[in-house]
Amino acid sequence: MKLFPESAGIQLEFNKVKELLVNYCQADYARQKAAELRIHTRLDFVETDLRQSHEYRQLLANAIYFPNDHILNLSRELKLLSIPGSVLNAEELQLIRKLAESMEKLFRWFDAERREAYPALTKVISQTYYEKLIAELISEVLDEYGQIRDNASEDLKNIRMSLFRKRNELRRLFEKIVAKLNKQGYLAEIEESFMSGRRVLAVLAEQKRTVKGILHGESDSRKTAFVEPEETIELNNIISDLESSEQKEIYRILRELTGKLALYATILQDWHTVVGEYDFIRAKAKLAIEIKAEYPTVSDKAGINLVEAYHPLLYLYNQRTGKPTIPLSITLDETRRILVISGPNAGGKTVSMKTVGLLQMMVQSGLLVPVHPSSSFGIFKQLMIHIGDTQSIEFELSTYSSHLLHMKQFMEAANGRTLFFIDELGSGSDPSLGGAFAEVILQELLKKHAYGIVTTHYLNLKVMAGKTSGIVNGAMAFDEKKLQPLYKLLIGKPGSSYTFSIAERIGLNPQLINRARQLVDEDHFRLDKLLNRTEQDLQGLQQKEKELNSLLRENEKLKKEMQQLMDKEKHRQQVELLREQNKISEERMAYLKDMERKLKQMVLEWRKEENKNKVTKLIGDLLLKKDEKKVVSKMQKQIDSKFKETADEIRVGLKVKMKKNHQVGEVIEIRGKRAVVKIGLLPMQVDLKELVVVREKES
Repeated sequence: MKLFPESAGIQLEFNKVKELLVNYCQADYARQKAAELRIHTRLDFVETDLRQSHEYRQLLANAIYFPNDHILNLSRELKLLSIPGSVLNAEELQLIRKLAESMEKLFRWFDAERREAYPALTKVISQTYYEKLIAELISEVLDEYGQIRDNASEDLKNIRMSLFRKRNELRRLFEKIVAKLNKQGYLAEIEESFMSGRRVLAVLAEQKRTVKGILHGESDSRKTAFVEPEETIELNNIISDLESSEQKEIYRILRELTGKLALYATILQDWHTVVGEYDFIRAKAKLAIEIKAEYPTVSDKAGINLVEAYHPLLYLYNQRTGKPTIPLSITLDETRRILVISGPNAGGKTVSMKTVGLLQMMVQSGLLVPVHPSSSFGIFKQLMIHIGDTQSIEFELSTYSSHLLHMKQFMEAANGRTLFFIDELGSGSDPSLGGAFAEVILQELLKKHAYGIVTTHYLNLKVMAGKTSGIVNGAMAFDEKKLQPLYKLLIGKPGSSYTFSIAERIGLNPQLINRARQLVDEDHFRLDKLLNRTEQDLQGLQQKEKELNSLLRENEKLKKEMQQLMDKEKHRQQVELLREQNKISEERMAYLKDMERKLKQMVLEWRKEENKNKVTKLIGDLLLKKDEKKVVSKMQKQIDSKFKETADEIRVGLKVKMKKNHQVGEVIEIRGKRAVVKIGLLPMQVDLKELVVVREKES
């Protein structure tokens, strides 16, 4: 995006947003990218950056692990790797292995399901691939602690084995010498010491000539001399040679490994970029969480539709101080290209204007912004701003001359992809003449199809905005009773400057205020007063509308609760009905099963019994009985008159009564939880719990 002037980013405080973003970055790559944050003018770039920030913010919000915990700054190492003949040390190679391990985790994390769920984050690794040979080459030389392995080469293995043996031999010999000299009282201390990498004895200064060997030095107090015994000189020399050979072999191994890795310098550089990109995206996501940002809609045509937007820096400041931040809603489209904001000083006109400009720059930089998700942004190719006193001593320009110079640049360069902001248009000159020029400037910018916001106190601009298609009025709300600004933008009407109200608020002498009122043109004063009264009436209407909406919401809530109660009662009645139906069905089913069992038993008896008439009578009694309840009742009375119930345990041979139909029979067999009862000629199986033992009453 082209900015005019070049300091537009500073005036809109975009630099402060970049500083916040830099603080969340860990890698040097990400810090540099945040400090030099680009403002794109291509929709695909903007969409990709916003989508990446949104997807990473979802990961953070849902506490989903993402494998970019190793933040590595390997620019120097990777640059060395691309230089022929360079050698990386073990520590640098260990960092490259960590980079390879991080990439392995990343590629494993992006399985088929996650690639589909997070397409924008997947795009970062889409241009590279994972090469496992890189980590394998380093692991053949370095162990997990970054030390050179003994088996990195056959020569190194042999050298270290020889070193191990010689050092053990030296240790045993040295211990003998220490024990001998300590017994003779020549040693200042029996602990071994090292001078220039060689083992030496701490000998008392007066005995240094007595102990044969090489004198390597003395202590600061001159009381102790450090002597290498002559018996260990040869072994120390051999060990020094072996250590030198070891270092040469390690250097050769590292040089060879560096040469192999140099073949992968390009892919390693790509990996380093990928890790830095994810660090940068994470920083954007964390900033979005801090400022409560959302993912708005972005289109390729010019225009802005902000719903409940906040200035991010003002939001953070108010959050620290415990103050509320008033949201802002603005729409600039083909029918409303220019918004003219009027109202009292310190009422929030400039802040509203800066909010729109800053959010537009943030969106085109790929940053999520503190707006309602239903907000939408277009793409602008240039942003022009004129805020504050631009007086120039160097070029001998007055405030108004500089103002006109900027306006000239605006009118010449503006087009349908321009977003401009002008604070106090026409100020710095005679009100009537400055107002006339301001009208001409607005008309010219409107002809160029530019989009923008203008703040003013001029009545003629308010009138012009009310009758010119493409220009709309806006006003900053003001509470005249409390004489305090409300910092709320009202679209569609001009605002009063509340000049006299503010004068009363600060305690100016009432006589002076009245004299000033008399000096003002009567029509001008009446118009400002009308605007004042209109604004207060509108605030009253808005308050009543708010109360009405609150009552409507309460009514809707009560309606839903009543509907829920009715649905619940209806459901309860249906459940009761089904329960009764099920009860009837269960009783009917039990009756049919009992009838089926009896009929089967009768069929068996028919086959066995020679007297068919007796069985036929039983079948007739079962199928053709009438007034069953009366029969059962009569039968119950007969049974009760002959038998009485007992608490005895049911056993074979005892007489039992069936609880349901009050028939009495004899138990002829017990099968688990059922008994075979012979009732008349018919044996049948009955649950034990349906039977009770009875005994004949005495006559």
